Amino acid sequence: MFLGLIRPLATSKTLTYVAGLALLVGAYSLLPIWLEYSVFHDVNDTPSQFHGVLSLVLGLLLVFRTNTAYSRWWEARILWGSLVNACRNLGLKLTSIDGLSPESATRAMDLIVAFPVALRCHLRSDCDDETRDRLQSLVGKPNHIPQAIAAELYAMVWDAKRSGRIDGDELRVLDSELLRLMDICGGCERILKTRIVKSYRIFARQCVGIFLGSLPWALVHDFKIWTLPFTIITAYFMLGLETVAEHVETPFGYDEDDLDLESLCGTIDATVRETFDRHALAT
Repeated sequence: MFLGLIRPLATSKTLTYVAGLALLVGAYSLLPIWLEYSVFHDVNDTPSQFHGVLSLVLGLLLVFRTNTAYSRWWEARILWGSLVNACRNLGLKLTSIDGLSPESATRAMDLIVAFPVALRCHLRSDCDDETRDRLQSLVGKPNHIPQAIAAELYAMVWDAKRSGRIDGDELRVLDSELLRLMDICGGCERILKTRIVKSYRIFARQCVGIFLGSLPWALVHDFKIWTLPFTIITAYFMLGLETVAEHVETPFGYDEDDLDLESLCGTIDATVRETFDRHALAT
């Protein structure tokens, strides 16, 4: 159990970073400790009541900060869960109505499995060369690749409607799933581009800084040398809450706390291809 608590400090970049900051705060606490044992120990008369009031305010701020950040992460996870379902349902409906030729069905499959990959690259503003070439082979070089893929799927469905391969009811069934693709994309873009208000983030950091700056001066009268470990432990958790909240509020990157978008894209790819492959064998 003890190793389970310590091991993340060596394997997690975020926790290692937080631990380093906590040690720096601990080094700072050596100043009031030295002063307490020196002839100038009467200089420090910081009242502990002030620190108690500040801890209450900081607790409220950190609770709001972490809850708001986690709600953004969870909303992003819900959106990507909806994308998994939308892609699966779209594949099932396209293979059920038999409104597409074999060639069109293959292209529809490629477009459906490419949409989450394109959305992942779009949200990260980053894409490896192989993935970029695969996406460009499908829709060219538009500025907004997820939108271009959705437009191609819409064009295929409307072409099937105009040629009489699907009727109006079938068009409405397919439109409900196609509509969800861009709704999900828009929701993810809103999370990405609308950060928590900058002034609030700065205010929370200032409050954490004042709290940790005054902490060892308030503890040293009662705890003496034990002020050092108590300061490090408190700083670790206080700074950890702020740092984790900072990472969690932008959940589309490569950090360990971000969503595993590669795994979600792989799940969509495998299940959608299975649906189309099973339909091809049945026909």
